[in-house]
Amino acid sequence: MSRRLSLIGLCLSIAAPVLAEPVDILITDATIVTMDAERRVIENGALAIKGRDIVAIGGADLAASYEADHVINAGGDIVMPGMINLHNHISMVAFRGLGEYEVENLLFDVMFPLEKELLNRNLIHVSARQSAIELAMGGVTTFADMYYHEDEVARATKEVGLRGVLGETVIGFPVVDSEKPYGGLAYAEKFIQDFKDDDLITPAIAPHAPYTVDKEHLLAARAISDKYDVPMLMHMVEFPDEYEMVLERHPDMANARSEIAYLDEIGFLSPRLLAKHVIHLDDADMDLLKERGVGVAHNPKANSKAASGISPAWEMMKKGVDIGLGTDGPMSSNQMDILTVMHYVASVARLRLHDARPYTPLELVEMATIGGARALDKQEDIGSLEAGKRADLIIIDRDAPNMQPGYDVYAAIAFGAYPGNVLTTIVNGQRVMEDRTILTIDVESHDAEWNAVKDRVKAFAETLEGGIRNER
Repeated sequence: MSRRLSLIGLCLSIAAPVLAEPVDILITDATIVTMDAERRVIENGALAIKGRDIVAIGGADLAASYEADHVINAGGDIVMPGMINLHNHISMVAFRGLGEYEVENLLFDVMFPLEKELLNRNLIHVSARQSAIELAMGGVTTFADMYYHEDEVARATKEVGLRGVLGETVIGFPVVDSEKPYGGLAYAEKFIQDFKDDDLITPAIAPHAPYTVDKEHLLAARAISDKYDVPMLMHMVEFPDEYEMVLERHPDMANARSEIAYLDEIGFLSPRLLAKHVIHLDDADMDLLKERGVGVAHNPKANSKAASGISPAWEMMKKGVDIGLGTDGPMSSNQMDILTVMHYVASVARLRLHDARPYTPLELVEMATIGGARALDKQEDIGSLEAGKRADLIIIDRDAPNMQPGYDVYAAIAFGAYPGNVLTTIVNGQRVMEDRTILTIDVESHDAEWNAVKDRVKAFAETLEGGIRNER
């Protein structure tokens, strides 16, 4: 009798349907560009999200194992890791398009006067929110930023729902959030304490550049970075004449082989450092960056526009330096998406080297995703689509005319895609944008605040020579 009951129970257990696991979001019928170690591309794939994490990724049959609150049928569109913008000053979107007509010195004749007259918490916050919307709509899920009142940038970033590595600027003269030179050190430390455990914000300290920060305060910034185990962000070897600029503030650099060698000699280079631009350097400098674990933000579009030079990013990548892509601020490169930057990376490298081989489409997509994550030391959490990692991803319209015929998915992304092809953006498991509609904020209310900022900026910009071209 007991044996018979056991057999009946066994039969029932075999016949019983397997209960689907509840998840928050299920994406089906997707072309999944994973950027995992094997660089798998899964056709007709499925991906499940629960909370902030990816819980499963695989073929079409995966979908049957999950029951979701929200299902996205991708219809064959591309699902890929969200892109990472390693260098920005997003609140400067309020100044975009100013000083574009034969200004002798954009920094001193337009940018500094604008900042001195107009910067306040409200402008920084509203402008940061405007940029965060633009970043999300262009497929950027994580960005690194350095500016003033970075706590306002953090608030705006969280409102929209993006991930930010945000550095409070330390600089050797008074600025909007510090009446004294180097007041950013104290501001940065409080900012770090306030946001150290935030799920979306990684607080950082951002010594502006060696030509604006002396040795004592560079090392003070490094000490704060070490104390709290947070990133340092800094412009480095950006300009052709930068050595002479740095020498004025660091006379003891005269005995060093180079600016990068000097920064290493004084103990500033660190695996927590993300260096921005990195254009004017030699092989020995590249080796130092590799040895010290310094990450690099390559900004070819902004550097080309400013005639600052072309970074030997190809050589750095081949040496194993962790390098990803950035745009610089919207006053420098105007656009903030990484899709556009990928086009520039290959083009300027091939012109510089007179060689059409540098950068395969796969290498470009790597730099835009997992490469950027490595430069931020966040590759365990973001940069690829894998179970257990954060659900930071985008969906790109594979049927758009500029994405056709799409034989090679990496080539379509790196050389064909535009920001407007991004349909959906998910960050930390939250739908920030779906079907080109921002879901996290009241856009109409934001627009009213943004229009007030624009009116104020325009009124002052019209008083600056070269600020706005009024002739018709």
